[in-house]
Amino acid sequence: MTAPTSSPPQVLPARASVAVKALQLSNWLSRALGRGSGTVAGGRVGLALDPALLATLANGRRVALVSGTNGKTTTTRMLVAALSDEGGQPIASNDTGANMPAGHVAAMVESFGSPTAVLEVDEGYLGRVIEDTHPRVVVLLNLSRDQLDRISEVRMLAERWRAAMDGLRSPSGRTGPGTVVVANADDPMVAWAALAAPEVRWVGAGQVWHNDAVGCPACGGRIVFGDQGSWACDGCDFARPPCDAWIEGSVLVTADGSRHSLAIGLPGQFNRANAAMVAVAAPCMTDDGAPGGPGPRLSLPAVLDRIATLDQVQGRFASSMRNGHPVRLLLAKNPAGWVAIFDLLDESRPPDSPVVLSINARIADGLDTSWLWDVPFDRLAGRSVTATGDRRLDLAVRLHYAEVPCKVVPDPLAAVDRAIDMGSRGGVDSVPGADGGIDFLGNYTAFADFRKRI
Repeated sequence: MTAPTSSPPQVLPARASVAVKALQLSNWLSRALGRGSGTVAGGRVGLALDPALLATLANGRRVALVSGTNGKTTTTRMLVAALSDEGGQPIASNDTGANMPAGHVAAMVESFGSPTAVLEVDEGYLGRVIEDTHPRVVVLLNLSRDQLDRISEVRMLAERWRAAMDGLRSPSGRTGPGTVVVANADDPMVAWAALAAPEVRWVGAGQVWHNDAVGCPACGGRIVFGDQGSWACDGCDFARPPCDAWIEGSVLVTADGSRHSLAIGLPGQFNRANAAMVAVAAPCMTDDGAPGGPGPRLSLPAVLDRIATLDQVQGRFASSMRNGHPVRLLLAKNPAGWVAIFDLLDESRPPDSPVVLSINARIADGLDTSWLWDVPFDRLAGRSVTATGDRRLDLAVRLHYAEVPCKVVPDPLAAVDRAIDMGSRGGVDSVPGADGGIDFLGNYTAFADFRKRI
């Protein structure tokens, strides 16, 4: 392996240049030693040498930020696809999912020549990254409980988001004029935060999980949810804002009455919601004549056409063969995510299809597994369920109280083999779909480990 020798194609201050070289060397050493891509380690080295490195690398680029509890990686990948064109320059993006500043600087260094960056941002770091990158677009997807031992309560996070949005109002503020916020109007916590921004495009993207938004963040009253996504506080005037676009089934409707099919390769209503957010955000990145813009303004149909062929993102929703059977890989990291995946199972699989559930509790997952008790596992009743992963016993106890029988198998691959065997014994009709496949549902590290092994 040859050591990196390329120089950044842009003029950098001396300190930033040294930091970039150190970042590249760290990445190369990590790969040479077989310790992964080095993305995070290299980024940390670069930021240690120059804390302003992200701001320096973002200067002169047109940046989009995507944040939320669920859907960040998929939405980021969709937005990259929407903004890409054949023969064009690559878009800087942290497509590995390294969504903190270390991953952002690594992505910027990887694509020095690109005038455009699309960055997935951990929801706890959004304010800081906004300050550093002066984004053209900020996409706010949703907020719900997740890794409470690290991220804090949803209301506290919404307050931090609101402060970041309010910072966009000052002419000499942290991001300056021109930032467009694309926000999910169906999530009251997101709406409350986004209302502080000067320019917002509201999308009725849907929000099945309401448990973290029952209390009004404005007055402490009660949020009352109605039909077709409507909601309002019973104690003040805080209510769902009028939308610029909204979803009706599998159709995206805009305020001018136009209707567009959300026919995309990624399954599930939650991915149609992600696509709707991208359909509104992408044109805001491509204004005619704007410095650093990736090209002529995109139309909404063009955006949907560009993202239609995506059928998996970082292994999510992909199928791998095991003993002649396809195994679909699904990721769910928190209660809201599991509810969305259960909806997908109901939509795409027979009610008796076998599933393998894998739960870990490592640093990247959050060390506290009490969130399992917030997941409605009773929705798996009638399916053949196998529990595996580091915290399989915690999962088995939760399933017991949900009155869902399960088999506990320590090794995830063996758990999949057992599920395949159980389905095969019952005949092909007892295995989900005509393809004879099964579903593997894991949280973050459980999913990543299984993907590597299978």
